[in-house]
Amino acid sequence: MTSTSSDDLRRQLFSLTTETFRPELADIDRLPTLDLARLMNGEDAGVPAAVAAQLPRIAAAIDAVAERMGRGGRLVYAGAGTAGRLGVLDASECPPTFNTAPGQVVGIVAGGPEAMVTSVEGAEDSRELARADLEALGLTHDDTVIGVSASGRTPYAVGAVEYARARGALTVGLSCNAGSALAAAAEHGIEVVVGPELLTGSTRLKAGTAQKLVLNMVSTITMIRLGKTYGNLMVDVRASNDKLRARSRHIVALATGAGDREIEAALTATDGEAKHAILVLLAGVDGATAARLLEESGGHLRAALAAAAG
Repeated sequence: MTSTSSDDLRRQLFSLTTETFRPELADIDRLPTLDLARLMNGEDAGVPAAVAAQLPRIAAAIDAVAERMGRGGRLVYAGAGTAGRLGVLDASECPPTFNTAPGQVVGIVAGGPEAMVTSVEGAEDSRELARADLEALGLTHDDTVIGVSASGRTPYAVGAVEYARARGALTVGLSCNAGSALAAAAEHGIEVVVGPELLTGSTRLKAGTAQKLVLNMVSTITMIRLGKTYGNLMVDVRASNDKLRARSRHIVALATGAGDREIEAALTATDGEAKHAILVLLAGVDGATAARLLEESGGHLRAALAAAAG
């Protein structure tokens, strides 16, 4: 990098709200631990309000994502550092929570899996790396790529969105600075401005919290729209261990009011699928019929129940 470009980068970075130095906090290392904890807690308290200011944009993005996923598209998060790791985290939690198919929700982080636990030098500065990572996925018009970057200028995230948009995929840019290049590059720009960090430039703090809140909304509400829940019950939960099997039985009990023996019989008849078992119990159908009704209703339990009753 030349001296001129290095100077330009410094000016660009240090003009960002997330990088602003707060002189009033210059002596926080002298504070007692409880005072520091109170200070951090007070800082974090402002994050939900910053997210709330972007709710209309978040909702519009979610509706667009759900429409694409309803046609068989994938949801792909792309970012570097903390932002990329948060995307990978959200993607990794969708299969056990919502029984999403392998590859339906994907998180890619600049530098690959190694970057989840260590810094990969230069990876976040490469638009070309983002392009290569997305090319490997074979994007289609039904896919969505969400670029995540606290600064809103990270070349990897911006490059991912630019490439995805050129391929016809839906694009969303999530950043924590106003007027970001990432939001400008995407069809749906979401800028959650949380202000300067307690530790100057440490965007794993408020910015990271804000990004986590938004990603929680995107995946959870999208899955609700796709019929992955029944009310506020996770009826598509994948019962892959003892805890989740117990949760699955509890979900069926809450949805149906049935007794333990009925629930066990219904789960046995449906290979442990909570959603299917609920339909068996509420509609009085067998396991095969429940599977057919759910397939015909696109996985929406309420629609399947209506079809069974009609």
